[in-house]
Amino acid sequence: MIAIDLNSDLGESYGAWSMGDDAAMLAIVSSANVACGFHAGDPLGILNTVRAAAEKGVSIGAHVSYPDRVGFGRRDMDVASNDLTADVIYQIGALKGIAAAAGVTVGYVKPHGALYNRIAHDPKQGQAVIDGIKAIDSSLVLMGLANAPILKLARDSGLRTVAEAFADRAYAPDGQLVSRREPGAVLHDTRLIAHRMLQLAREGTLEAIDGSTIKIDAQSICVHGDSPGAVAIAKAIRQAFEADGITVRSFLSA
Repeated sequence: MIAIDLNSDLGESYGAWSMGDDAAMLAIVSSANVACGFHAGDPLGILNTVRAAAEKGVSIGAHVSYPDRVGFGRRDMDVASNDLTADVIYQIGALKGIAAAAGVTVGYVKPHGALYNRIAHDPKQGQAVIDGIKAIDSSLVLMGLANAPILKLARDSGLRTVAEAFADRAYAPDGQLVSRREPGAVLHDTRLIAHRMLQLAREGTLEAIDGSTIKIDAQSICVHGDSPGAVAIAKAIRQAFEADGITVRSFLSA
């Protein structure tokens, strides 16, 4: 039996500003990457998201970021290693406290946006993030881009890892994500996305933007919670999986 994790970025609303539909997504996904306040998320909103995830039995991960609320964490930053390590400790600690208040635990860490993209191939910042995770809880799993060097760096440093693919993003022939600045980088066709994710789950491959076939070894699939039609995309993927006998299950319960 094939099982795969389905995750989404949640808890990103801030005050009167609403982002995504957490309640709907939590009825579909098996893991929730919860904002920790540095790129989005306010304390009450984060607490409500964690409580809702707990009620649904959805695994909780810390969605750590550069300190960049204005840019939604999507602006690259040249941060000193000791600052970045402390930022990661601070964010995980905040979410751990909220999770404890909700009676659950944080099981993994997924960096957000520009930080995620930067550490995929930057060993200096990558090690700073790894050091932060290990300093607060070495049992946490690091979620990172499938086929990226950060995963080996984390494993060599003693962390467990899980590789992810992106349902709503196009891939380049080298297995990297197509930049959001390029046409066709973000996918919207729910039927096409569901078909691609079935191929990924069954065969471990995807069609790149140039039509070539690339190998993607991923144990988790992300649907961005802030994407237009995110709920419809996640629902289509889950329905396609269930119809094909594929189980949606958190990698933490495997």
